[in-house]
Amino acid sequence: MTKTLRITALILLFFTSITAIWGGTGLIYDPSGEFMQMSKEFLQHSPFPNYLIPGILLLIFNGILSLITAILVIRKHPYGYQFTIFQGVILIIWLSVQIVMVKVFFIPMHLPYYIIGISLIFLGWHLHRQSIKYPPIDFH
Repeated sequence: MTKTLRITALILLFFTSITAIWGGTGLIYDPSGEFMQMSKEFLQHSPFPNYLIPGILLLIFNGILSLITAILVIRKHPYGYQFTIFQGVILIIWLSVQIVMVKVFFIPMHLPYYIIGISLIFLGWHLHRQSIKYPPIDFH
């Protein structure tokens, strides 16, 4: 069971990382959003004049950090599962702030990533709980 949960967490982390690195670098490459087929109208309620800063933040927080988290999980680092929880929280916060700023909930994009964020929290928590080594209880 633990192996299946670990593989599932890795798949979700790598998927998030790849898509965020693609999206973030696309927005950095062309801050107008045209390359990624994103209208500047989405930014009218945000503090950003173009997609450069959102692209950098997406690349770092959802792309690179997801990749680092996946590497920690692969290496069975003691904090790998806690980082998985953290990455799920970051993803949910990212989506929520994005929706507030663009004033659009785009179901085909936002809903799957919310599910991924919630799943990462659940998987990280469950795997962390399984990895904790409890000392034996001495009743004497």
